[in-house]
Amino acid sequence: MTDVNLKDTDWQLVINQITDEVKPLLQHGKVADYIPELANVDSNSFGISVSLLDGREYTCGDAQMKFSVQSISKVFSLTKAFSILQDDLWKRVGKEPSGNPFNSLIQLENENGKPRNPFINAGAIVVADCVVSHTEDSLNTIINFIRELAGNKDIKMNHAMFRSEKAFGHRNAALAHFMKSYGNIESDVDEVLDFYFGHCSLSMSCEDVSRAFLFLANHGIHPISKRRYLTASQAKRINSLLLTCGTYDAAGDFAFRVGLPGKSGVGGGIAAIIPGLLSICVWSPGLDKHGNSLTGVKALELFTTKTGISIF
Repeated sequence: MTDVNLKDTDWQLVINQITDEVKPLLQHGKVADYIPELANVDSNSFGISVSLLDGREYTCGDAQMKFSVQSISKVFSLTKAFSILQDDLWKRVGKEPSGNPFNSLIQLENENGKPRNPFINAGAIVVADCVVSHTEDSLNTIINFIRELAGNKDIKMNHAMFRSEKAFGHRNAALAHFMKSYGNIESDVDEVLDFYFGHCSLSMSCEDVSRAFLFLANHGIHPISKRRYLTASQAKRINSLLLTCGTYDAAGDFAFRVGLPGKSGVGGGIAAIIPGLLSICVWSPGLDKHGNSLTGVKALELFTTKTGISIF
């Protein structure tokens, strides 16, 4: 992390400036429409929220507006699965960047049904199976877990989004059945997919997401509740996966431009952390060609540039 005087950082001024500077980008990017419900979002929306470990919070723009977290939720299901299975989890899912689209079937076949990492869709479906196989009432378990992390009991699943994901999630169903044929899905495929679609359909605000990610910035301990969710070693491993795999086949470019471990979702959100300092969430629904928020990536790049802080 760059040596800067954090006491002199005016966090609110920084995010206000960022919000103003990225406004011209809101006309660019394409809102995801392969899940029809995702297309019903105002493309001009932008929110940013910063949560510091010392309890301070700063927001700007549409930071309180709920959006579909989509793949950001994979971080929470991975946390739950990793805490349950420990290192046995990696026998079923890899730890390497994919270099391919997040829903690739070709790579999965080439690697005999073991997904390259837990953040591509196939890997997240294996993680979902791990949670379903080891918890009762799995979906409510993960929703309550996320509510606890975010400190918000009102976080809910968007049922219209869930129905849309389930109706049009044919590629994910194909991935799940394909892995089942290799013995890498243990539970009923439909049950696993309902869990997967369910947690991806959660609606959260930038404030919710940034608070929920604080434990990853604090060696596995949430600084508000003081509760430990992961060991320091496990948190380090998840953060390393966020850096190398969290933005799909654009992970290298994201690390180059932003320099933070982060996780994106096709709902337009991106969450990132600076270890030992803060977590941040940006949201803007217009996506680039890789499925990451076009304006969100630029906002995070500006954040690390203006503050002089990254992990490098």
